Amino acid sequence: MIIMHTSDTGSTNTDLIYSSPKAQVKDFAFDAQVVEVFPDMITRSVPGYSTIIDTIGRLSERFVQHNTNIFDLGCSLGAATLAMRKAISAQGCNIISVDNSSAMVERCKMHISAFKGNTPVEILEANIVNVKIENASMVVLNFTLQFIDNKERQPLINDIAAGINKGGILVLSEKISHDDAIVDEHLVDLHHDFKKANGYSELEVAQKRSALENVMRTDSVEKHIQRLKKAGFSHVSPWFQCFNFISFIAIK
Repeated sequence: MIIMHTSDTGSTNTDLIYSSPKAQVKDFAFDAQVVEVFPDMITRSVPGYSTIIDTIGRLSERFVQHNTNIFDLGCSLGAATLAMRKAISAQGCNIISVDNSSAMVERCKMHISAFKGNTPVEILEANIVNVKIENASMVVLNFTLQFIDNKERQPLINDIAAGINKGGILVLSEKISHDDAIVDEHLVDLHHDFKKANGYSELEVAQKRSALENVMRTDSVEKHIQRLKKAGFSHVSPWFQCFNFISFIAIK
């Protein structure tokens, strides 16, 4: 899902969702409770998130072509959408921002409407696998693919590649797993240390991890690259990594 700068949302709500012991930890969902604390949750949980959002804006300035569509798939509160909208200089473009969480979509519409911009934004509540990608010069999947069923990931990337014009770009940011178990263990530990340094307790880290176990399935770097190349992207490379969080660019 997409990260929102606290300054963009005006939200200062602290994430306390997993601060108390729970008899049963339910599967994580992007519901109204999460929406209320999402900026704080992501700031304290995802290393490098502001760099990724800022760079998405810079990439949109470079890659968005005149009279094309830009897709933000899994837009949540609209951070990537706003970053692109502020940076795009091409004319005749449209941003289509999509999320399947009604709570996220409702709040996203409020955020987007609060900022004026020359590029129109359409915000849709839908499953991103059902969205037709066409005449696109840029597509963003920012911490979204990891929540899609494994069987649907390659078809989705294939559809994105087919709908992107030559010279267009996909930005794919994900939490990853590592094929080397020792390396993977160290990356996970470093991430947990990062969260604790940002004020989360051992209990919060443990309960959040349990909540995500059944809904977030991570892939390796190698798997992501293989999938992108199989879809037909000519140039694929990681451009950012911190611990077990990574972002790729894939250019058609």
